[in-house]
Amino acid sequence: MSQLTDHLLRIPLFSGCSPKDLERLARATDEVTLDAGTTLTRQGDIGREAFVLLSGEAEVQRDGATVARVGPGSVIGELALLDGGPRSATVVATTPVEVLVLTRPAFNGVLDEIPTLAHRLLVALARRLRAAEDLTHLN
Repeated sequence: MSQLTDHLLRIPLFSGCSPKDLERLARATDEVTLDAGTTLTRQGDIGREAFVLLSGEAEVQRDGATVARVGPGSVIGELALLDGGPRSATVVATTPVEVLVLTRPAFNGVLDEIPTLAHRLLVALARRLRAAEDLTHLN
């Protein structure tokens, strides 16, 4: 198993994938290093890719307010992989970051080969939606 597939294995979204599935996923991504201050996503822009944070940290902002900080293992922008719709948040690297970039066409190709990934993504999104709903009920 390569170092990249080892990284992917530690990410909850991909942890149930087989080594073969992880290799396929790794081949579909591009590894990129970005400087602190780089905007990964901008709220309202149309999403064309998702990012897997391998190292470093980023800040998630919604309507100009910081709502979360994310670190290694976080998946950013996965909704864009499903619908190509507008970004729900702006995410800015607060340190230099290494990310895997997965475009929507590459993701669709991976889903054709790894159908269990679609299920895992839906479960992860459902959890995120529930957490967001819980937060809105607290306000």
